[in-house]
Amino acid sequence: MPPLALGLVLVSAFLHASWNLLIARSRDSDVATAVAVPVGALLFLPLAIPSWRIEPEAWPYLIVSMILELLYLALLAAAYGRADLSLVYPLARGLAPVIVLVFAILALHLYSTAGEVAGVVAVGAGVLLVRGLGRGSAGSGDRVGTLLALAVAATIATYTLVDRQGLRFASPTAYVVLALGVPGVVYLALVARRRGVALVRAQLRPLTAFTGLAMFAGYGAVLAALTIAPPASVSAGRESSVVIATIMAALVLKEKVGPRRLAGSVLVVVGVALLAVS
Repeated sequence: MPPLALGLVLVSAFLHASWNLLIARSRDSDVATAVAVPVGALLFLPLAIPSWRIEPEAWPYLIVSMILELLYLALLAAAYGRADLSLVYPLARGLAPVIVLVFAILALHLYSTAGEVAGVVAVGAGVLLVRGLGRGSAGSGDRVGTLLALAVAATIATYTLVDRQGLRFASPTAYVVLALGVPGVVYLALVARRRGVALVRAQLRPLTAFTGLAMFAGYGAVLAALTIAPPASVSAGRESSVVIATIMAALVLKEKVGPRRLAGSVLVVVGVALLAVS
């Protein structure tokens, strides 16, 4: 992976871990997600306008990506409403690059080096070790939460592959505003109708704005990385966010980081290093 792509991926990972932590900690993850996305789109739009480029060929991919993003937002909010961050995040982020790699090789016939394959495998194994799936893990007995996390992983993998193709015809910043912003507005309308406008207004605060901006900046960074690096490597490199989220949980939430989490974190770092030199 080129150094620039790796840098973009790591920035994206930090931002992704940050906004997921904020959403998971919110009193109402569904409403917080619904408000954060449109607000983030408005804040990110001025950054996208100078380099705006959407060719007609991009629209089929954008439409599919919008549908997938809407599904992603709904599944993620449902997962955090049902299960712990420590269950949902490692599963959703850890399995996505494995799905991307398998599909990219078998269906898209995209070439991956041995180092990239080893890196993806190491990252996938590492993120699962960070929290694990044993009965001792918080929330691991919640089958519905686990199924929702798996559905999130599949959605992430699918939109990553779709976006890789769509970015041939659009600038990353313009692409992210449309791919995530439009579904965000639709999701906000659905949540406001179902939950009420009062709850939506209650989420209009600076922290929600930061969450939304982090969503778009992180997504934009990874889209930029997809233009110069293989999708499997980019998807796997983003999984360093699991390590970042673990550190944040220890520092902010005062969670105890045991040997298993430490081993998983080291394995993720090894995987990212393999991707960097491949």
